[in-house]
Amino acid sequence: MIENVFAEHATHNKFVWENLGDIKEGRGDLGEEMPVLVYRLMQFTMLDSLTKNYGPTQANNLFREAGYLAGAEFATHILDLSVDLNTFIANLQKALEDFKIGILRLEKFDTDTGNLVLTVGQDLDCSGLPITNETVCTYDEGFISGILESYTGTKYDVREIDCWANGDRTCRFQGVALK
Repeated sequence: MIENVFAEHATHNKFVWENLGDIKEGRGDLGEEMPVLVYRLMQFTMLDSLTKNYGPTQANNLFREAGYLAGAEFATHILDLSVDLNTFIANLQKALEDFKIGILRLEKFDTDTGNLVLTVGQDLDCSGLPITNETVCTYDEGFISGILESYTGTKYDVREIDCWANGDRTCRFQGVALK
């Protein structure tokens, strides 16, 4: 039996992939997919609650941390971490499209430093949002960082430098390998 990690007196509060359950079995008639609207409703109301309780900086840090955990688990359970870089990027592109997270393009990769720039088009978190002149994809920053660290074994600081909410039509992320 899997422990209820959400219970008040759980012995640990560590997310594990298996706690996602058997979605196919549990949602037989409704299926595994849901509208982006529902995802964003959960995400943005959670961010609003965190911001009200902890302030915008801490709320974004918590979202980035959650994204990192999700990215690391996604990489570990969905991707083949033993392949060469080109194959890994191709597999990551396919997985992000298959899961309808976004369309990944690697723009730059420095083989000496490990630093990179990538874009995610039609991003799950922000594509179609009104322009607010800000970058809003802090969860994605963590998600990408978790994936990169899982593959390379190197910590990454990933920051969004262009965003749909900033008037761009794709999200662009800069990843700096921390050595």
